[in-house]
Amino acid sequence: MITYWQQIDGQFTKTKKEEINSKLPLWVDARSVTRDETTFLQEEYQIEQDHILDILDPDELSRIEDGDSGYILTIVRVPFYDPSAETPYFTGPVGILIKGKTIITICWTDCEVLKDFGSNRVRNVRLNDFPSFIVQIINRANLNFLRYLKEINRRSTSIQNEMRLEVENKEIILMLGLEKSLVYFTTSLKSNSLLLMKMKSTRLIKFDEDDLDFVEGVTIDNRQAIEMADTYANILFGVMDAYSSVISNNLNVVMKKLAIINLVMMAPTFVTSFFGMNFKLPFDDLPGYVPVLIATIICLVSVFLCSWMLNFNRETVGAIRKAKKMNRKQQRTVRAETKKLHKLEKKLK
Repeated sequence: MITYWQQIDGQFTKTKKEEINSKLPLWVDARSVTRDETTFLQEEYQIEQDHILDILDPDELSRIEDGDSGYILTIVRVPFYDPSAETPYFTGPVGILIKGKTIITICWTDCEVLKDFGSNRVRNVRLNDFPSFIVQIINRANLNFLRYLKEINRRSTSIQNEMRLEVENKEIILMLGLEKSLVYFTTSLKSNSLLLMKMKSTRLIKFDEDDLDFVEGVTIDNRQAIEMADTYANILFGVMDAYSSVISNNLNVVMKKLAIINLVMMAPTFVTSFFGMNFKLPFDDLPGYVPVLIATIICLVSVFLCSWMLNFNRETVGAIRKAKKMNRKQQRTVRAETKKLHKLEKKLK
């Protein structure tokens, strides 16, 4: 879908193609573009086909360069949210082309960043200053990055609370999806950071003093988003490692119990397998109720031994944990006593 916007009294107004004022700057907003629309943009504004393909590539990194037909291309990575996708939070490129008094934005899907500009939710936007308009897009993308990072942190916290009660495959898959989202965010933010550095040093775009101050502020916000994404990613990776250790520990406990039960049941199995159909069974000459009574006693003894061994294992683990806690308390008391001794030594001196 292609939409034409012009700024009147500081507000973006949707304009039909036939009613475009040639004296005012024009913003061509192309979102969720089809093949026919990309062909129209390519022919109408003499855009190179390779640049169109780069903009529509979801894995394209941020960059700035000039085209052969007299336009400047800037590709910015922005965040997206799709609750129905396997990875709900992801990133994608937005192409920004400057040609004369026209600025063209192209995105392969619906973009919330561009939607905010069209809805006049972004303040102090100047369409007659295209370099500032590009930096405004990057700044809005940084704000959305920070907002989505906070949402990822909340979702991971709620999933962790559920995993404390019971670990299921669904929750692990959700955590893996959040891990992938954080990796995408970190890569895109670092790519935008390199783009800002190149924009300040390149001659393709010229900034005035006010724009340079604004670029510095956007760069600081970008670094803050990178640090936040790295922090959340490290926390999430640590949590997943901890839960994998817990799962393996629970598996070991279950295997120990099964091994104990197998050892206890091995003796009756050995006896019954030794005395087959061709051998005379023990206690065969006794009355009918005596063999049944002896077998019952043997089964009760086996159950008792099994329960005793399982409880002994639990008591051993509990004793080890208590010993560790006692050692920690002793270490804390020793540290406190040493601090008191150091303070007394300082006073004496």
